Amino acid sequence: MLAGPGKPCPRHLVRPAHRQPSLSWAARPSQSSQPRAPAVPELPEVETIRRDLEREIVGRRIKSVVATGPRSIRRHKDPEELQGLLEGHKVTAVCRRGKYLLIRLEEPGVLVVHLGMSGQLLRAKTAREPLAPHTHVVITFTQGGQLRFVDPRTFGEMFVTRLDELEEQVPELAHLGYDPVDEVMSWTEFGERLHARKAKLKTLLMDQRFVAGIGNIYSDEILFAAGLRYDRSSETLTSQEIRRLYRAMMETLQDAIKHRGSSLVDQQYLDIFGETGDFQKLHKVYDREGQSCRRCRSPLKRVKVGGRSTFLCENCQV
Repeated sequence: MLAGPGKPCPRHLVRPAHRQPSLSWAARPSQSSQPRAPAVPELPEVETIRRDLEREIVGRRIKSVVATGPRSIRRHKDPEELQGLLEGHKVTAVCRRGKYLLIRLEEPGVLVVHLGMSGQLLRAKTAREPLAPHTHVVITFTQGGQLRFVDPRTFGEMFVTRLDELEEQVPELAHLGYDPVDEVMSWTEFGERLHARKAKLKTLLMDQRFVAGIGNIYSDEILFAAGLRYDRSSETLTSQEIRRLYRAMMETLQDAIKHRGSSLVDQQYLDIFGETGDFQKLHKVYDREGQSCRRCRSPLKRVKVGGRSTFLCENCQV
């Protein structure tokens, strides 16, 4: 059943808030001249937004909703339906499942946000602040301030559903794998799951049914930190290699959250204050083709895997 008004999300949806420093750094461009698809926000970026939203909007009541982009609210028949489901309701919690943001309400349940490839949630202190281009939804709070959904490519979306109907509306949520930030799992259990799947490591890390929230950026960074190749088969890993991979995954994701995610040259990822992340400055391999490996000084390589770019050091990763 749906939690009652004012009650928190179920335990498996909730994470504590963490204070994060406000940082802004520019990404260092790759030496590659070949264009790549924009990076999709991954677990660290979505978790950064979740923590910021938890501090900024929990306890606020929604005064009005203006939706001008029909693709962004495509699950609703019209803007008026979305308005009726949101206006007058208080935000009680902000949760995350994989790459989905779940903004809990008193009633009727939850505002689901998926950023897609280019979506941004931006906090405005007053309605007088100019709207960014491609602003499709504006939520105004009775206490002042706004939350704005900006999405140039319109692959993202917002919709309201009951919490007990969430997995019916978004079936992939029922099949999400282990969440390294939200759940506890021993390295031995992680290793058992690795050996059972018998798949290439990068493919496995990016499989949302195996690990939730990891994409192209962090799979490359995790594998470099673990000293493992992208095409290594999971059942061949030794116990020592499993421990290295598990530790690399946990430390890389936590470090990325600490540095508020990765903003690449396109700067499609911004936090709710319109600031870029900082972790791209610490990337060891991703988007660094031709630059020197920070361990062995060999030139980093870029290969195509399933239509995606993979970055690695062929000397350090085995």
